[in-house]
Amino acid sequence: MKKLNLLIPENFAVDEAAEFREKVNDLISKGEKHFKLDFKNCSFIDSTGLGVLVSIYKKCKELNGSLNIYAVNNPKVMKIFRLTRLDKVLEIES
Repeated sequence: MKKLNLLIPENFAVDEAAEFREKVNDLISKGEKHFKLDFKNCSFIDSTGLGVLVSIYKKCKELNGSLNIYAVNNPKVMKIFRLTRLDKVLEIES
């Protein structure tokens, strides 16, 4: 099973998140369903970014795919995952 590695932008908010959603939806329509999201550069995520992650996660699950998150290096970003309890839903690798 090949996982497609995607880099999350530094500021994963409204504009960047919408652009990222389009990119991933396009990849899903082409048959991709296994993704690894690299958060090494991400220093900010807002509710739009979180919503994009949840919608991608749901689509992947519907298609028997997978979504993994790794390299969440910024403590503020990790704190958002914990506060929203998405760290319990999404697979976040340390």
